Amino acid sequence: MIKYPNKKTSFQKEVSYANRGMKFEEMINETNRYYLAHDIAMIHKKPIPVQIVKVDYPSRQGAVIKEAYYKIPSTTDYNGLFKGHHIDFEAKETNHKTSFPIKNIHPHQIDHLVNIEKHGGIAFVLIHFRVHDEIYLLEASKLKQYEDRSFKGRKSIHIDELRQDGYLIKESIAPRVDYLKIVKQLLEKQFAK
Repeated sequence: MIKYPNKKTSFQKEVSYANRGMKFEEMINETNRYYLAHDIAMIHKKPIPVQIVKVDYPSRQGAVIKEAYYKIPSTTDYNGLFKGHHIDFEAKETNHKTSFPIKNIHPHQIDHLVNIEKHGGIAFVLIHFRVHDEIYLLEASKLKQYEDRSFKGRKSIHIDELRQDGYLIKESIAPRVDYLKIVKQLLEKQFAK
């Protein structure tokens, strides 16, 4: 509540946290627009090819898609270029407090990310823990290790493991989710070898 001095009026702004989780993708899109506008990188969300099967036309101006199928399995959410390097990543979020289920990323997506990395690109997954409001970048090679482990038992990545093996990305104003700060570190590490 904001009270104005020497006045009897006050103003109270309601704060809504609804749909905050859905905003993770929009935060990344906003970050990518910032990168593009400031000529830092060119990274875009990939469209998913869909075959529309059934459409209803309730009005002349409106069409409602009733049935559609993915034409092919999607690879990852985002790709583009940064300083001459191919960037490819998947963005995921979880409501779990202590772990991220491996099943939230499809095996063909992990294979795709590993292949990007194998061919010299930068590949990773961004994982947002809604409960803690923490975002981690986990390299594809580390993600693959966790996937391999899941075949033997543990089906998730504990948040403490992400804190150890991943990179925490602090949310800021502009850019909102500055994952390229971590990508720069990964590139420096790659060229140091």
